[in-house]
Amino acid sequence: MIVREAMVDDIDAIEAVARASWETDYPAILSRETAREGVEEWYDADRLAAEIESDDALVPVADGGDGVVGFVHAVEDEAGGTILRLYVAPEHRREGVGGDLLDHTREVLAERGAEQIRAMVLAENEPGNEFYRRHGFELVEESETVIAATSYRENVYVSER
Repeated sequence: MIVREAMVDDIDAIEAVARASWETDYPAILSRETAREGVEEWYDADRLAAEIESDDALVPVADGGDGVVGFVHAVEDEAGGTILRLYVAPEHRREGVGGDLLDHTREVLAERGAEQIRAMVLAENEPGNEFYRRHGFELVEESETVIAATSYRENVYVSER
């Protein structure tokens, strides 16, 4: 398993990981229609390509040799850096992929000068919340995110450098 920066050729694989993750993790949180619309909006090919090519975004992927099995979408911002999303294909969870992606993202953001890293996760996504707590992030506030025109509670975690 290697962690590398995403390329435009990875877009379909990133979308597939996101779709599988949402279908596995969110059935009690989002309706199937909302999940489908959210994936289509957040992982649109043009939108992902722009993020991959942006100097202010970071989109590392975990490549298992057979293709992408996980990814992160992070941005540099006034807080230092924010992890907007981190997903691992359900069949590759509990293999350390998420931790490797998180470590890589933290290192790159720190190299870019981030003193603090924030991470966002839906409040009702208990496995996602537990992941960040297990990796030393502290819950600092709650915000809202919009998925397919509906607002959902989101937890904001912080890790200091």
